[in-house]
Amino acid sequence: MSNYIADALVGEPEVLEDAGTTGLVGSPAWLRLKNAATALQSMQAQDGSIPEPGAHRDARASVAEITTAITELAADFPHDAEYLAAVVVDFDRWAAENFGVPDFYDSLMAFQPQQQRANGMRHLVVFPMYTQNGSTNRLVEAVLIEVIWPEFVAELELEYTNKLFVPIRFLDFTAGYDTNSAVLFPETVAMRQIPTFTWGAIFADREAARFRRVVRAAAEITRLELPADAAALLDDQHLTEETFVMWDLIHDRTHMRGDLPFDPFMIKQRMPFFLYSLEELRCDLTAFRESVKIERDDAASPEARRHAKLVQYAVIFDRIFRFAITGTRVRNYDGLGGQLLFAWLHQHHVLHWTDTALSFDWEAVPDVVIALGAQIDELYWESIDRPKKAHWLAAYQMLTKTLTPNPASTWARGLPLEVLAGPPKGYTDLVLDDEFPLSMFFEALDKKMKPVIESTVGITADA
Repeated sequence: MSNYIADALVGEPEVLEDAGTTGLVGSPAWLRLKNAATALQSMQAQDGSIPEPGAHRDARASVAEITTAITELAADFPHDAEYLAAVVVDFDRWAAENFGVPDFYDSLMAFQPQQQRANGMRHLVVFPMYTQNGSTNRLVEAVLIEVIWPEFVAELELEYTNKLFVPIRFLDFTAGYDTNSAVLFPETVAMRQIPTFTWGAIFADREAARFRRVVRAAAEITRLELPADAAALLDDQHLTEETFVMWDLIHDRTHMRGDLPFDPFMIKQRMPFFLYSLEELRCDLTAFRESVKIERDDAASPEARRHAKLVQYAVIFDRIFRFAITGTRVRNYDGLGGQLLFAWLHQHHVLHWTDTALSFDWEAVPDVVIALGAQIDELYWESIDRPKKAHWLAAYQMLTKTLTPNPASTWARGLPLEVLAGPPKGYTDLVLDDEFPLSMFFEALDKKMKPVIESTVGITADA
């Protein structure tokens, strides 16, 4: 959430007291809303509009069903009264204007979940939006969510300030979230102008559930003997959710902290995908480093120290077992980060693949992981004084000290002089889609793990 501001208002927490999750998810109003949203999706174009006039009669009926259901459900969400009233107005206006490109700016501005972060707080969210790592179409989606805000995280947030971060779990959702999407971000909503965003939500339950399934399978395949506390993550969804909340809290705030070469994402300019890989890995390794610090701090609360140790396992296992082999090989920057972490640990002799079994020297692992983060931090610090293209070249050189590039890589052979002297586009055009192919270890692991990873699409805590 590096493009968000950090001065959101914080309201008084309020915890809902209603018929419970089962009653809400099974309520007639929610089911009607869900069905009506699904019906609208079949009529919408990619930009969210409904261009076919012949579909407008049915679309108006679906919108009426949605707004009536929202009004019925509003009593269960008194803290969202302003938003729910505004979203009804936005739906009605969209229908009255014959279903052009939807504009839900007003209702989005009224939805401020970061103001009341309380464990168990629930929200009904209905917008025309795309879902990152899910649907690229701005369709009407409806989702019931619940905030995860344990006491130890609230205490940690006093030091690791992140007023925009809202960790959540699924209660129910429409098709756009029956995917790999694990975030709810305001910039995905269809709206007339881009505001300054004040929150960002991450589904810790989905992150935890797929972590547990993937790591369990990977440990069996690689014959990895998990430490007892790491094994506990695989047996306890609640514990793993809280671990991911702690990880995400620190990761998320890191994007705009540190000695950065201005904006590490270059304000969304196009750049070689391995730069995004280093930035995401930098944030994860910062969360790892801070977790080591908390674990070793006798003054920290027992819950914080316990979860700090678990964050370390989560970063390592999620990165090397899931990130490295999830998705295509087309500019997969998260995959590259997982490859880099695995190779770094192996080449520093704290990860071993011997006699077809994986093992770690756990006592030595923390300092080795922290050293990789320090190397990325040094790259960033030095790049403050470098031109952008020189930063790109230095980052590539750093990567190739640990990872082997594609044999066909122009970058590895050396970019031609006319490209070096030209605009940045020439550099990015010569980066291969799979600039750093999978190692033999990961090729073999990928074949065995592919069905498991594919099975996590749409996973929730109930799986």
